[in-house]
Amino acid sequence: MKNTIQLNQKNLTQLSKQITVPSYDRTLLKAGLVHIGVGGFHRSHQAFYTDMLLEKTASLEWGICGVGLREGDRKIYEVLKKQDGLYTLIVKHPDGNKENRIIGSIVNFELGVGQPETVIEQMAHPDTRIVSLTITEGGYNFNPATGEFDYDNPDIQHELRSPHDPKTVYGYITAALEKRRIAGLPAFTVMSCDNIEHNGDVARKMLLAYVNRYDKSLAKWIEEEVCFPNSMVDRITPVTTSADIETLEKTVGISDEWPVSCEPFIQWIIEDNFSNGRPQFEEVGVQFVPNVKPYEKMKLRLLNAGHSVLGILGAIHGYTTINACMEDETFVRYLRAFMDKEATPVLDEVKGIDLSSYKDSLLERFANPNIKDSVSRICSESSAKLPKFLIPTIHENLNGQGNIQLSTLVIAAWCYYSDRQKDREGNSLEIIDSLGAELQKASRRTQTDQLAFVKQQAIFGDLAKNKRFTDLYSEMVNNIYKDADIKKYMDALL
Repeated sequence: MKNTIQLNQKNLTQLSKQITVPSYDRTLLKAGLVHIGVGGFHRSHQAFYTDMLLEKTASLEWGICGVGLREGDRKIYEVLKKQDGLYTLIVKHPDGNKENRIIGSIVNFELGVGQPETVIEQMAHPDTRIVSLTITEGGYNFNPATGEFDYDNPDIQHELRSPHDPKTVYGYITAALEKRRIAGLPAFTVMSCDNIEHNGDVARKMLLAYVNRYDKSLAKWIEEEVCFPNSMVDRITPVTTSADIETLEKTVGISDEWPVSCEPFIQWIIEDNFSNGRPQFEEVGVQFVPNVKPYEKMKLRLLNAGHSVLGILGAIHGYTTINACMEDETFVRYLRAFMDKEATPVLDEVKGIDLSSYKDSLLERFANPNIKDSVSRICSESSAKLPKFLIPTIHENLNGQGNIQLSTLVIAAWCYYSDRQKDREGNSLEIIDSLGAELQKASRRTQTDQLAFVKQQAIFGDLAKNKRFTDLYSEMVNNIYKDADIKKYMDALL
């Protein structure tokens, strides 16, 4: 489309004729929230909620300063700097309708690479009252099997030796909290928004483990002064595509280098536990509760695990998107059976939630034909995801003599997926996993040791020592290696 309008603050008045734009004065916003990990999910979720709050209440102290700590964050840093922190949120409904909205809640962005002091100063600034995180499961630096902090990480060793040159979130947060303590400023809240069960508790445990090696008196102050609320977050947010960018240009006339698309559904449940005040997010639909753990377990074991079930089995079958899996009746029935027979029996009581209706809604959301969430995205970093989403369900069902067949097939399929890295027709699969080489190495020993893959204790714990599991797994992995027709095995279990 000719004469597209570049998205930036100066052009908002022109854009307001075609699309919803912020009505609040962004120049007056203070960065009360510092967010580490400005990916698509943060921009479809926390930044969207914040934008709605700013529209409704004009709470000028709750703008967001985005932070990137890795070289991989440079692109989003450069795009948002160019666009004055603005971007388009595209909400895609199942009926094909799209809602476009310019989000204005991100008022600044700092990149820590090469200039860590700018990030530390922002976090230590008196305006900053919350530091929130979407750093993925792998960013918390703990051993999945033991749950303990990994001091052997080279970046951790570096920043313990050189605390003024941090590399990880722990080094940055520690340096900022140390500055605040010296300056007599109140501590900020550390608010995890990642898909980890008890995410606030995990963030607290890992940070204190790190700081205790650095300065025990500072660790004691953090233990007493810093709050780490647990939270449950939910909104399916696929990777932005070139088609999203082109559609915006053609239909709305906006030149936005990195819009975000998402589903209509959104949910955020947080424990009301903050160190230094918080936004009134309840004004825009966020639910504050005394204990979020039953809700987050429900979401991780049903939605996130369900995604992985579809992703790994779908990848081997040859499907490339989640909605394509949901167009196949076998996959729909298998997913529902997994949720009903294996995940639901080990959930805690979830007050105010009709689990049957919740599972119905998940099937509808996964089937949304306009989201087209890629199987490769869902399967990415499975080594960090499955120990949180799926493997605990197997352990709990083994302890309680529950059903494990449906989950075990996924693990056997993951072994084949990691080894062959091809679907059943021989087409190459895109494997995105920081432990990809280790996973492939272990899976390739399956021909001589059928349990080699599940003997990775850091991922599977003691599953390889449980005869009930290993008998079933050995049979399944042997069958898949002989014939990768995954639907045949799925049908046999239904």
